[in-house]
Amino acid sequence: MANPALVDPATIRATTAEAWVRGYPILQNYRTLYAQALDDADPGYVGGFGVFRHRPPPPSPAAPGIPTPGGATAESDTAYSRAWLDLRTEPWVLSVPAVDRPYVLPLHELDTVYAGFIGTRTTGREAGDHLVAGPDWRGEAPPGVRGVIRTATRLVGILGRTRLADRTPADVADLKTAQQQYRLRPLHEYAGTPAPDPAPEPVWPVWRAEVLDTVEFLGFLDFLFGFFPLRGAVELPPAEIDLRGRLTDLGIDGRGEFEPATLPIEVRAEIERGIADGRARLERAAAGPGAPAGFWGTREQIGADFLSQALGARLGLYALPTEESRHGGSAADGTNGPDRGGTTGSAGTTGSADHTEPATTGRRTPR
Repeated sequence: MANPALVDPATIRATTAEAWVRGYPILQNYRTLYAQALDDADPGYVGGFGVFRHRPPPPSPAAPGIPTPGGATAESDTAYSRAWLDLRTEPWVLSVPAVDRPYVLPLHELDTVYAGFIGTRTTGREAGDHLVAGPDWRGEAPPGVRGVIRTATRLVGILGRTRLADRTPADVADLKTAQQQYRLRPLHEYAGTPAPDPAPEPVWPVWRAEVLDTVEFLGFLDFLFGFFPLRGAVELPPAEIDLRGRLTDLGIDGRGEFEPATLPIEVRAEIERGIADGRARLERAAAGPGAPAGFWGTREQIGADFLSQALGARLGLYALPTEESRHGGSAADGTNGPDRGGTTGSAGTTGSADHTEPATTGRRTPR
């Protein structure tokens, strides 16, 4: 059993700082997941796992959506579709109709990295069934499946964008029809096979914004690592494996048993200093120049650049990479607020909002 008291204080502080930066997008994503998939009292609740909740575009270009504290607004010509998948027991099949308009259904993992995209650019405008499989699945796709997306994490989110063409009543009605035909089914239902045994129901920790600034941050991270194994169908970078090994020495191993209250005072103090260091590192990066287009993408695109990934989550959670922005959403089409079941202008402040639209930072969707 790990004993943090045996770890060098400087190592505790440095490891915690790195873990805070690494864990920032994971916890910000959990914040959204908790509101939308777990908290049925939240206005942004979508209905649990495995169901879509659709939002039409605002009623007119003059009503472009909900501004965030940073001044960004939702795209006025884009409708949004949100869902969450629990892949612990089996894959899910995402079916789409033939769609004669730009759209994209991106699948983001627990750490907000994109596992893949279904939509105009990647899979075309044709109807099709697409399998989304987690790290534990070892089966074969059944007949009829057009493609398979493998994920490194057992929890996955979808923030789909479907774009209006001309905002006529017929166009709006056609868009809504397309959204209603986005369909999610567990693999056993799609294939007509017996359902697997259900996974144990986790004790989901209640999200609180202040977690980001306390030692409890590591407790949340320990719990969420249980949905993010190091071994699976998707290869993780060596930096991820190295950091997780050092965190194991502090008792953070994905079993969800990390207990801050049992830490020696001196260990707790070093962890608190490390959290402050990690936050300061992110704030410095946010204040400096950067290449926003590189903050969002697939695991192959982002690699082990944890700071850029955290910065992307801070500046625009669930924003699209540039190549997808031309096919259903803006490159800055993430959110610091409305899509997350809460609003935030900086890491840590929160409030509830009954919206699932993401925000943009002022650029219109390319046509």
